[in-house]
Amino acid sequence: MTKIKVVRIYEHEQPAGYRILVDRLWPRGKSKKDANLDEWVKEIGPSTELRKWFNHDDTKYPEFRQKYIAELEHNPATTAFVDQVKAKLAEQDVLFLYGAKNKEHNQAVVLKEYVEQRL
Repeated sequence: MTKIKVVRIYEHEQPAGYRILVDRLWPRGKSKKDANLDEWVKEIGPSTELRKWFNHDDTKYPEFRQKYIAELEHNPATTAFVDQVKAKLAEQDVLFLYGAKNKEHNQAVVLKEYVEQRL
């Protein structure tokens, strides 16, 4: 069974699957060739304001999660993104790639939960 996987783009071991960068900003120090992306969906990432406010502060994560979900609910790109992920999952795993250091508290984790609830 295929599934969505959340993978840090800097990890040396990368699982197979359709690779989507879900960060609004390009990961620092990563070349486009090395990233080996199938797609970069900038508009699905948190807004600049929300990203700067969160600043990867674990104490803000619960509120960040709520605010990011609210942004996804009002983002015109969200429906197409969910549909695209659903179509790709029919063929292979889908990887949500992100650059943050924290593997548990980042937007890719929130996005995975959000998309899975809508599949």
